[in-house]
Amino acid sequence: MSWELTAADLPDLSRGAALLGTGGGGDPYIGSKLVERVLGAGAITVLDPDDVTADALVIPTAMMGAPTVMIEKVPAGTEAVLALRTLESHLGRRADATMPIECGGINSMIPLAVAAETGLPVVDADGMGRAFPELSMETFAVYGVHGSPLAIAGERGDCVIIDTGDDDRQMEWLARGVAIRLGGVGHIAEYAMSGDEVRRTAIPRTMSMALSLGRAIREAREQKRSPFDALAEALSTTLYSHMRELFVGKVVDVERRTTDGFAKGHARFAPLDAGDELEIAFQNENLTAHLGGVLIAIVPDLICVVDAETAEPITTEGLRYGQRVRVLGISTPALMRTPEALAAFGPRAFGLSDEFFAVESR
Repeated sequence: MSWELTAADLPDLSRGAALLGTGGGGDPYIGSKLVERVLGAGAITVLDPDDVTADALVIPTAMMGAPTVMIEKVPAGTEAVLALRTLESHLGRRADATMPIECGGINSMIPLAVAAETGLPVVDADGMGRAFPELSMETFAVYGVHGSPLAIAGERGDCVIIDTGDDDRQMEWLARGVAIRLGGVGHIAEYAMSGDEVRRTAIPRTMSMALSLGRAIREAREQKRSPFDALAEALSTTLYSHMRELFVGKVVDVERRTTDGFAKGHARFAPLDAGDELEIAFQNENLTAHLGGVLIAIVPDLICVVDAETAEPITTEGLRYGQRVRVLGISTPALMRTPEALAAFGPRAFGLSDEFFAVESR
């Protein structure tokens, strides 16, 4: 069922999207402010995937690059619409709707800002069900829709079309180089598809789920209940039905560098009492969690670092020494655990030698 989103929904939506972004996807505060600037007192129509007509043209919009850059290089706010219009001109057809490519703080917000600016509806689905660092790591690509042609735009009005046919990895490589030369980030329009292809390849209703998760955390705080119990309950009826608490402790070290268009590094956490330390490796998003040297969670399952008391999600660029945190493991949908999906965004896609195992199995 389709629904209307207003500015009052943005704090809950950005909180839930940041959680699903598993440390990546960009700063949720910046994203919500981009939408507020153009939305005002208006509303955005969010289309259920089942309500998108079969031949509708859906063009997802997003930001790509290193999330660390966004802290100092705030978008002008014009880039995503420019990318959309450039791709529409290249295709010779106007979009009927836009859509996120991933869940994440800013990348759940970019399509909303585009919708508020253009009047387009936003489809309640995405192509990752979380956040991943590379454009080729999409369920769209896994199940037969390719990202090319892609349009990428910068804040100075620069715009480039990249067309690599069905080679999504080459598209990612070229677009990453352009994003670096645009200052570390670029805004993109890609994976143009029909309504039928949305239903076949996308993770459905992730935007409404992010809103419900963010709302569950907030309402639990207001009612003096455990936000972690509320979060587990809210997840239990979704495609992400299993949540495990992996660790409770504090940040004792963060090694982070911006390189090759990504934020890469490791974070180390010490328990509040006696016990083993936890180490998380990340590339924009959290990839692995090792407790005392033993692997306890791995991509594509979600590894989420949140405030130990409030359950507020903490992005990889937001990790700081001394933060008290809980680390949560959340299962991904079955659509993201098939052999085809794991080949695209499982451990081996990140150069890891470990095999995938379900977080709920440990």
